[in-house]
Amino acid sequence: MFAIIGIVVVFGAIVAGYLMEKGNLLVLVQPAELIIIGGAALGTLLIANPMHIIKSMVGGVTGVLKPSPFGKTRYLETLTMMFEFLNKVRKEGLLSVENDVESPNESIIFKKYPAFLKDHHVRDFVCDTLRMAITGGVDPFDMDQMMERDTEVHHHGAVEPISALTTVADALPGLGIVAAVLGVVITMGAIGGPPEEVGHKVAAALVGTFLGILLCYGLVGPLGANMTKGADAHNEYLQVLRVLLLSFLKGNAPLIAIEIARRAIPAHVRPTFAETETACRGGGISASSAAAA
Repeated sequence: MFAIIGIVVVFGAIVAGYLMEKGNLLVLVQPAELIIIGGAALGTLLIANPMHIIKSMVGGVTGVLKPSPFGKTRYLETLTMMFEFLNKVRKEGLLSVENDVESPNESIIFKKYPAFLKDHHVRDFVCDTLRMAITGGVDPFDMDQMMERDTEVHHHGAVEPISALTTVADALPGLGIVAAVLGVVITMGAIGGPPEEVGHKVAAALVGTFLGILLCYGLVGPLGANMTKGADAHNEYLQVLRVLLLSFLKGNAPLIAIEIARRAIPAHVRPTFAETETACRGGGISASSAAAA
């Protein structure tokens, strides 16, 4: 939501200031310049990146326009789910959750939390770790190393489309100059004609530079920065799960593991001890907590 508001503010402020100086908006409407800049930017994107990165980049850009899924409510739901799950393990043993881990979509516990099942990276991270714990023979240190490597690989994959988008943003001012140079070439061919025609072609050439810089610093660059924060939020979420699982594998009681994980949650979305205890003890997530998220 804030990304949409920001885009409106950027373009609204520019248009408003232009109109205050008695500018003509029709002069800024230069389809040819947009085709040159946009087409060249798309071409460089296709040249530099395989299809899976382009698909991830499109998904990341659309995700920027939505609220972050990693708010206080999501963390409370996750802590509650893991508390219920780990309590079952403690009472009935690791083998009692083998079916839950092998078929999470059919698990009675996991089916209560659709956000967990929908995020396949998180689901696989938890289930694959628990699968290794059920198999046995892996000490907590090696499990931690394995989880750390898993999060690193996932985070690397998450930032690849961001790097691709940032590269396009960096190229936009240069592509704007390309469009402007082409406009100047056309203008040189029109010298000797009516002054109004020459002036129009000069204006069109300058619009190319304007669009390249605006799209770089006013749209594509900020979208890349927002996507970076989204990838960091997802990685922080995985790190909380890593801390929780490792704590339990070291022999801590479920409630202790939950509290250790709660301390690893970023401060601006961290639920309080009382909120977490109420949710884990069966009180559910309070309306005030949901609103705060």
